[in-house]
Amino acid sequence: MRRIRTTKERAKRIDMMYFARPHWLRSWRFWLSLAVPVIALGWFLISHAHNGGRAFSSGPLSRSHAVFTQQCMLCHVRQAGGFFENVTDKACLNCHDAPAHQANQKFTPTCASCHVEHKGAMRLAATANTSCTQCHESLETRSGSSKYDHSITGFDGKHPEFSALRDPESDPGGVRLNHYLHMRSLLTPDHRRVQLTCDDCHRPAEVNQSGSNEFSRNAPWLYGDPKLKATAAAVTTGEPPAAGSPHAETPHTKGSALMAQPTFANTCAGCHLLDFDGPRFAAEQAPHDKPAVIHSYFTKRYAEYIATHPVSVREVVIPDRRLPERMRVPRVARTANEWVQFRVEETEALLWLKTCKECHTAIASDSNPLPDVVKSNMTPRWLPHSTFDHTAHRMMKCESCHTRTEDSHETKDVLIPSIKTCRDCHRESGPAKDFAEGRCFECHSYHNWRNEQHIKGMYGLEQLLGP
Repeated sequence: MRRIRTTKERAKRIDMMYFARPHWLRSWRFWLSLAVPVIALGWFLISHAHNGGRAFSSGPLSRSHAVFTQQCMLCHVRQAGGFFENVTDKACLNCHDAPAHQANQKFTPTCASCHVEHKGAMRLAATANTSCTQCHESLETRSGSSKYDHSITGFDGKHPEFSALRDPESDPGGVRLNHYLHMRSLLTPDHRRVQLTCDDCHRPAEVNQSGSNEFSRNAPWLYGDPKLKATAAAVTTGEPPAAGSPHAETPHTKGSALMAQPTFANTCAGCHLLDFDGPRFAAEQAPHDKPAVIHSYFTKRYAEYIATHPVSVREVVIPDRRLPERMRVPRVARTANEWVQFRVEETEALLWLKTCKECHTAIASDSNPLPDVVKSNMTPRWLPHSTFDHTAHRMMKCESCHTRTEDSHETKDVLIPSIKTCRDCHRESGPAKDFAEGRCFECHSYHNWRNEQHIKGMYGLEQLLGP
């Protein structure tokens, strides 16, 4: 028969003082409740004593900002006794004053969204591709169409060919240059057989100064003339690009990013001689300069010569057979000034129509007895919206990237590498990991640093380093 128990009888079986009896679980709970706050407080105190506010930081600062570790308020604006989590653009512009974003773009990202701090010793300029593609994957403008490609997702993905090769563009240079001929074995004026290499004419503008390698500016130019000036006149090098031009140099593109423009004195004078009137001036070279300067030089030298050789006035001038298209009758001068005039005319005729014509285009004018020489107009930067460092690639053979050079016969040929050549080394991903950096920041800088403003110092060492 089932026994029936009342509630009162069941309650008598429950120990109402169970909480007062010792138990291992309750003991550990008690000691842990004391130990955890003590340990946490001790950790904060020790961390603060040794590392300042590092215990409260989201992570170590980048190398360029590491000196600000003790002064969070320099970037994080203090409010109500605490700091905002996000850094405002105003805090960044206090020091950097970076040029403004494109006024025509629809979306303007914040500085901190692209340049992420508290990630350790990294370059803040090494931004993730997503920072770029958030706009450039589907580029939209407030008005009109963008002059850039509307959709770019990555260098080894959807990226257009370089503009100088994509569009039907030709080299605007005004100097005749046959790379095919110059890359072959040549015979010098002193009857030496030589083989030119690329660095005989092309070297970075700013390179290793030690003089220990072939790219050094201190290394001698094998086919130049040290007696001549290292810089040529505007007729040779062309006028420098105007300020604000995409081809102009800026503080962020100077140096080894650009190849120095070859000059006659450094790269050409050893083979392309400017000698004139060998019987009278066998050891002299005409100046490589504007026609007006050359004319003044000839006039002065012939006047000096006739002053010391007055009997030469009666000499008969035989037309130079090297210019058969300019047949003239022999002439005899009556005065020293007329003799100088005849000699200058004959010498300049040979210079304009034969010597200078090898490389330059001279345009005759009825209003000016001297020709107008077409400027060299060399292009210093073929990719004005990107950066490139030739010195960093000096372990490569020039021809391995500039593949069309050895077969180029015309000045108009654009010989920069194609994007396919660059992709052989620079990639973001692939079956192997042995690739050079291929993210957007490697070649592109978003901000237009030509509009960079001057920054006046605002902080002292004591303020930055803390007590």
